[in-house]
Amino acid sequence: MAVQQLHHVAYRCNDAKQTADFYIDILGLKYYAAVSEDTVPSTGEKCPYMHIFFAMADGSCVAFFEVPESPPAIKDTNTPEWVQHLALVVEDEEELLEKKAKLEAAGVDVIGPTDHGFCKSIYFFDPNGHRLELTVRTETPEMMERLSSSSAEMLEAWTKTKTVQKQAAWIHGAGAAE
Repeated sequence: MAVQQLHHVAYRCNDAKQTADFYIDILGLKYYAAVSEDTVPSTGEKCPYMHIFFAMADGSCVAFFEVPESPPAIKDTNTPEWVQHLALVVEDEEELLEKKAKLEAAGVDVIGPTDHGFCKSIYFFDPNGHRLELTVRTETPEMMERLSSSSAEMLEAWTKTKTVQKQAAWIHGAGAAE
């Protein structure tokens, strides 16, 4: 049986309450559940934690662990900070702009909207330093078919050469005739 949907993705947080306030009050997610234990069920490791979940409309969740007895989290210094991010879909462009205004009013630096051809997105960091993307879908079936039809060829060529593949450059406005 194939994987059916995302249940949750989990990240570390510095402060569960601060994280909850941000995801509930600023982003509008539903505070869905919390679990707190002294022992990690999957490993048996002794490590007190608070695990909080925020639900989205489709039932999937973004979750966080506060682990106060562990050393402070550090960023991966070998990965550009724009690479690792969580992209969440909003209903429409009006909501995207409303979220941008709300974030900026709360003192959060926001990049965008950026038009990616198949979606428009804004980018920012949560209180824990995790990069987030709010996006509204703008794709058409034809656009996604064109992207899909070149993906295997692009991956194969990338694997062999590690050079930029231009088959999908049209999505950001470059190489429209290709």
